[in-house]
Amino acid sequence: MFTPHMDLALSEARAAATRGEVPVGAVLLAPDGRVVARAGNRTRELADPTAHAEILAIRAACAAAGSERLPGHVLYVTLEPCPMCAAAISAARIARLVYGAADPKSGGVAQGPRVFTHPQCHHVPEVIDGIGAEASEALLKGFFAGRR
Repeated sequence: MFTPHMDLALSEARAAATRGEVPVGAVLLAPDGRVVARAGNRTRELADPTAHAEILAIRAACAAAGSERLPGHVLYVTLEPCPMCAAAISAARIARLVYGAADPKSGGVAQGPRVFTHPQCHHVPEVIDGIGAEASEALLKGFFAGRR
């Protein structure tokens, strides 16, 4: 299954790859369905280990909303969020997380620490996985194959 919003996230991931970044993209929607932020990884470009696509999109959306919380918002991301990003998604009170490829090595939602199941997690979004997974996986595999 594919959605236009995941297509936008994949576009951000492709742009990240052309910058030499790990190809992960994110798109954040307001409760009315408007795209309020979109981003791709920029950790190398910004020399910032927190500059993951999800974090950058959350920062931009929070700045636009003038709030640290984004209730009712939906985040589309091409790869399962890492623990840091999952914690930020929870802190921002994002209503729904939709992601593509699973991340057995560094994921923090369905893999690894499973942040949303931890007792200290204050907000748990609805999670939908596997949307656009094949395209996301192919982009990541192609990127890393070219690096080896």
